[in-house]
Amino acid sequence: MQEWKDKQVLLVGMARSGVAAARLLHTLGAKLTINDAKERDAFEGALDFMDAWGVDWQLGQAPDRLIEGKDLIVFSSGVPFWSKWIQNARAMGIPCINELQLGFWMSKAPFVAITGTNGKTTTTTLTWQMFVNAHVQSFAVGNIGIPVCTHALEMRPDGVMVAEVAPFQLVSTLDFRPRVSAILNITEDHLNWFHTMENYIDKKCLVFAHQRGDDVCILNADNDITATLVNRPQCRVMLFSHQKEVAEGAFVRDGWMLLRIDGKETKICPVDSILIPGPHNLENAMVASLSAFLMGVSPEVIAHTLQTFKGVEHRIETVRTLHGVTYINDSKATNPDSTIKAIEAMKQPTVLILGGSDKKSDYMPMFRAFTPLIRDVVVVGETAEDIAACAKRAGLHCVHRAYSFEEALLMARDLATEGMNVLLSPACASYDFFDNFEQRGEVFKRLVWELK
Repeated sequence: MQEWKDKQVLLVGMARSGVAAARLLHTLGAKLTINDAKERDAFEGALDFMDAWGVDWQLGQAPDRLIEGKDLIVFSSGVPFWSKWIQNARAMGIPCINELQLGFWMSKAPFVAITGTNGKTTTTTLTWQMFVNAHVQSFAVGNIGIPVCTHALEMRPDGVMVAEVAPFQLVSTLDFRPRVSAILNITEDHLNWFHTMENYIDKKCLVFAHQRGDDVCILNADNDITATLVNRPQCRVMLFSHQKEVAEGAFVRDGWMLLRIDGKETKICPVDSILIPGPHNLENAMVASLSAFLMGVSPEVIAHTLQTFKGVEHRIETVRTLHGVTYINDSKATNPDSTIKAIEAMKQPTVLILGGSDKKSDYMPMFRAFTPLIRDVVVVGETAEDIAACAKRAGLHCVHRAYSFEEALLMARDLATEGMNVLLSPACASYDFFDNFEQRGEVFKRLVWELK
């Protein structure tokens, strides 16, 4: 654990992770300079508790002139990592890191780190629940919404930190080394930030960049991209697959999930007893099971968790059934591949609500993945016209245009009949109408419960 007493630290970005980093560094006795592009009034008193710390407030301005003399800079994931001021600070030899790296430095517990384009939150939560059920001190942290720094100082060496990590965080780590890492899948996403798939893939691979020796990296044998990465980690590699057996890792045989490690096979549970639905959730379950087993959780606890875990909010979440129509909240589907996973999980005819803010995604693979169960599509938001045009090129003519989020739901309700689903799975980010996908999902659920 590094010593930060009386060190000069600049924190840039006062969202949740920035505040958590500030609390931790204050506890360690650091001298803090607080910077955010927003003025003090915009925080509506949320930062007032820091006044007692004697911080140097530098709000409502760029951080360019604040970097000199600093021993450390911690910046939010929302700050572009290519910013000129970050490059200047690094050229001056100042460590510039994300809150994930800071929390890693300060935690005595090992990390399980989970990344991928889709499934991160479900897998992180499921893995964490396995440790909880095994009575192991554990927290689900990171990109899941709870900053690592929130619990870093309280972790014991016999605990486990389960972290959902995104490339926005990984690019700003220096020596982040989880005991177990996993890349669930890689498909096109965030090209508005990373520009090329090669760059996006490289940033995902930072999750195992510092792993060595008996550390384990878990990769998806069924994903075209992750399957090609097996020779890149400098540690032990295990695979998971629901389509074939793997030499070492997790797989399915005769309807059972099995783990094979050092030539020894361990039965976990029948696949059809896993509570969360869909083939993508089977993959998530395999990664969680393998991660927990590698960290000492028993097969019995793993099986019990798989058979009782109901999933996470905003991911294929059943809201209610009204007049025989089931409304499903999948607001966390912020890219087309995630929406494909939801489509594959549908067992009834479905009206699909698509659209949101633009991430420069290609929607054609999503339309090609449509099954006959997708009867109608309602498009809304910033990307509505692009999605509708892509649907037309794909030969689909069941597309309806809405001009507000509420109108989209009402239109979907009118298109659905008894025995059908209305599925919100936008395939887009939420920033056209909402602050985040959680808010979008909450609004959807509220509107659904207000339906007469």
